[in-house]
Amino acid sequence: MDLHLKGKKAVILGGTRGIGRAIADTLADEGADVALCARNGDQVKDAVAALKDKGVKATGSSVDIMDTAALKAWIDAAAKELGGIDVLVSNAGAMAQGNSEDAWTANFKLDLLGGAVAAFDAAAPHLEKAAEAGGDASFVIISSVSAAETDRADSYGPIKAALIHHAKGLAREFAPKKVRINVVSPGTVFFEGGVWGNVKQGMPDFFNQMIARNPTGRMATPQEIANATVFLSSPVSAFTTGINMVVDGAISRRVNF
Repeated sequence: MDLHLKGKKAVILGGTRGIGRAIADTLADEGADVALCARNGDQVKDAVAALKDKGVKATGSSVDIMDTAALKAWIDAAAKELGGIDVLVSNAGAMAQGNSEDAWTANFKLDLLGGAVAAFDAAAPHLEKAAEAGGDASFVIISSVSAAETDRADSYGPIKAALIHHAKGLAREFAPKKVRINVVSPGTVFFEGGVWGNVKQGMPDFFNQMIARNPTGRMATPQEIANATVFLSSPVSAFTTGINMVVDGAISRRVNF
C-alpha cells in the first residue's frame, strides 16, 4: 500500500532507539524526510547517518525535552531545515516508575508537558500550513496500555492516560484545520537494551510470567508499533482522528468502545 508519505516532512521526539527508531526508519522507507531528537548525541548522529543512507533528507539534535524552550526552538529549526512539518510523532517518555514525587514530576514534565503540550504548540503552525497546502497533517503520541491497567498507585499510568485525554481534545479542536491527532498505545514491547530486554536479562522468571500473560505468547517488536504509528500518521488515514489505537496482542482485558 502506498501511504502517500513520499516527500512529507516528519519530526520525531525520542527517535534513536526501539519504537522511535523503528518509526523513523519506516517513515524514511516510505520516502519521508526525517528530523529526530533524543538526549544521547552519539545515538542521534548514528541514526541520522543511517536515515540519510536511505536516500532521504535527515537531521537531528540532542535535546532535553523537559527544557520546553529548547524543544520548541529545535522544532522550529527542524521545520526550517526540512521545509515544513507534515507529521509530528512524540515517542518521548521518562519511563519513571513508582509513586514518588520525583517520578510524578519526571513523567509529567517529559511525557505530557514536553512531548505533548510544548511539542504540539511549536509544531502546530507548521502542521496547519502543511494541511492547508496538502489537505492533511498529523500528530501521533505514543502512550501505553498502562493508561487503563494498574495494580498499585504509580505515576506512569495516569500520565499515559492524560496523554490520551489531551489528544482527544486536540483532535476535536484541530479537525476543521485538517490536522489529525491520534494515539498509539503499545503493550509490552521487546528489544535488546530496552525495558523488557533488561528484564529478560535480570529477572527472567518475571519476564516469562509476562510472556505467559499475553494470549499471543510473545511481546511486540518495535516494528509492529511503528507500522501502526506510520499508518495513522499518513494521508491514507485522513479521516481517522481522536482515536487511541491499542497494539498489545490482547494482553489488556478492557473493551474499547
